[in-house]
Amino acid sequence: MTGERVSRRDFLVFGGILGSLFGWIPFLRPSHVSLAGARFRIIRKGHSNRRYVVIHGDEQTARQALRRLMQSQEGAAFEIENQSRNVPIAGGRIDPNRMFSRAGAEADLKKLNPDWTRAQIGAALDLLDRGRARLIHALLPPRGGLLVALHNNTGEYSVADEESLSDRGFVPRPDHPHAFYLCTDPADYQVLAASGYNIVLQQHGPEDGSLSRLCATRGVRYVNVETARGDLTTQVDMLNWLEWKLA
Repeated sequence: MTGERVSRRDFLVFGGILGSLFGWIPFLRPSHVSLAGARFRIIRKGHSNRRYVVIHGDEQTARQALRRLMQSQEGAAFEIENQSRNVPIAGGRIDPNRMFSRAGAEADLKKLNPDWTRAQIGAALDLLDRGRARLIHALLPPRGGLLVALHNNTGEYSVADEESLSDRGFVPRPDHPHAFYLCTDPADYQVLAASGYNIVLQQHGPEDGSLSRLCATRGVRYVNVETARGDLTTQVDMLNWLEWKLA
């Protein structure tokens, strides 16, 4: 108003209105989201309700597959920026795919930091509790959307490890156990089972702090596209099949 001083309250209200009006503008959106030592670069393209994530920094094949996918696919991708499997937290370390519940994080902190005291573990858990909701809000898709995680494995892990934890499973390629889908939605399971790749459905299971367990608990559509490290061709093919067939 001309000739009048603008109060701090008026300024804040005006700023809030502007934020509501223009918050959707791409260059005003955050380009990163973090929790503890896990910092994710956000890649946005178009207005799809799909979300993609690479959560382990040492899984370079998954990283390559994600970058290739985002050249043509709309959605929001979250790529962790560190290069190791575990991330730092309060002077220790944690698997970033065990941060999504307090119980799962506590078990992983004890495993990876065996010399920690109860107080150290409690402080790290409190740190995660304060920032977890923000990361979850960023990663999870809107209602009806799909979250696709990309993972790579080595010789000691395969679809066989997940079968006993799953509600259903189909293994048409037992000679290729390192390539499989893990999903939380029965309808998605039915579609992906026709791909010819191994697949498991996990709607129930023990709480381990993983993103898949979080999605299953909340009824969010989630698919993990898992392949052996270095098998970029298979991971890209599985992603393409998913994109073609899942609505």
